[in-house]
Amino acid sequence: MTMKADNAIPGTPRSALLRNVFRQAPTKPGQTYGVPGEGNTIRISVAALLSVLALWQIVTASGLIAPLFLPSPVAVAEKFFALVQNGYTNAPLLQHILVSAARVFAAFALACVIGIPLGLGMGMSTTLRGLFDPFLEFYRPIPPLAYLPLMIIWFGIGETSKILLIFLSVLAPVALGARAGVRSVAIEQIHAAYSLGATRAQVLREVVLPSAFPEILTAMRIGVGFGWTTLVAAEMVAATQGLGYMVLSASQFLQTSTVLVGIILIGGIAWIFDLAMRWVEKRLVPWKGRM
Repeated sequence: MTMKADNAIPGTPRSALLRNVFRQAPTKPGQTYGVPGEGNTIRISVAALLSVLALWQIVTASGLIAPLFLPSPVAVAEKFFALVQNGYTNAPLLQHILVSAARVFAAFALACVIGIPLGLGMGMSTTLRGLFDPFLEFYRPIPPLAYLPLMIIWFGIGETSKILLIFLSVLAPVALGARAGVRSVAIEQIHAAYSLGATRAQVLREVVLPSAFPEILTAMRIGVGFGWTTLVAAEMVAATQGLGYMVLSASQFLQTSTVLVGIILIGGIAWIFDLAMRWVEKRLVPWKGRM
């Protein structure tokens, strides 16, 4: 009896590959068995990255895409080292990076200082939720480019308008994430605290905050990502330094390799910060996903 080629026979290399992809990683001491997605993905990520780079190099080296539209990885790397050595528009590359990072993280810090207490208040109080939720939900889906002209009209073309534009893109996800964290607290924990004589402030400090903290950290990770995506829009107007300015300026002169360097740097910095936030999350809320 013949078997179709599409059916994987147990024990064949194809079926073994599928088992390795979907197999649950071995449980380590202290871990909960069967946690979805548990396991190390570094090898898979490195293999995927190397595969994309190899495909990119093959496509560009074969001439399928002109260098004007997509330079090779080697050309992008050479442009990066040239920018490190010579800078861009009379400013070192490190200065462009620091200026953009300062704008994003200043806006991020301001959004956390305002958004986290606001979100906690909205989660704890129907009055605050009724006051602020409509405005947050209204402006949240509006792209930053839509209210960029208002920022310029109201605050000029200096640093204030740039930071406020990034701040507005970060505020909504941080505030709504903090509110969602409060709403995710088990009501049994709150009732237990009140039955033991806890005051409202003690419930907020001892029950609500620890339970909402994982959601708050996730909202901060999402918010800073929105901040970096808004950076290019913020540096469109009257900017002379910054990675967003470098990308926009280089695109006007068809310097595609410089554009790619700027994009990779923006994504790389945001990714490094996200990894740092994941490390903090594991240290501060190790119970996340295990309760």
